[in-house]
Formats: sequence, C-alpha cells, structure tokens
Amino acid sequence: MLALRPSCEHCNKALAPDAPDAMICTFECTFCQVCVEQLLENVCPNCAGGFTPRPIRPRHNYVNHNCLDTYPASTEVVHKPVDLKKHKLLLSMLKGLAPELR
Repeated sequence: MLALRPSCEHCNKALAPDAPDAMICTFECTFCQVCVEQLLENVCPNCAGGFTPRPIRPRHNYVNHNCLDTYPASTEVVHKPVDLKKHKLLLSMLKGLAPELR
C-alpha cells in the first residue's frame, strides 16, 4: 500500500493525501509536479525511473474500509534536496530515453 508521503522530497512542499500535483516513481519517491517537470525532467534522482501522478486514496469508507480513516497517509517527511549538478549528469547519461526504455 502506498505510504502517501506528506511532502516533496526536493522542495519540501506539503502534499496532502489528495494533492493532485503529487508525483511518485515506482519506488514511491515523492515529488511535486513542479519539481518533476522543471528540475528533474521526469527522471527520478534515486532510481532513474519516470514519474506518474500519485493515486488518491478515498477519504470515506465505500468498500471494505479501504480509506484514509483505516489507512492514513504517512507523516514521515523525507526531505533530501536533489543535487542538481549530479542530476544533470544522470540526465546526460540517459539522453532523453523515455522511462519505458531505461
């Protein structure tokens, strides 16, 4: 189950469980859409994978108690700003490869 981390790893922007601009990679690294698009160029600095919008967990119990009340979002902040110089090297290595080709 997704942890639904509370903030962007890079800029530390708050990302509520229903944030439409929360983005995750396959390892659940969490960044805001601005950082993903403008700084990271859709390349996760931790795994080199791509990003996708983070799913939104229902607030209310509609089916089998699968909701935020039963499974709350994480409160653990993972704030480790990206070394943008190092990330540029990663981007140059990937040379624009789409996530499905990495």
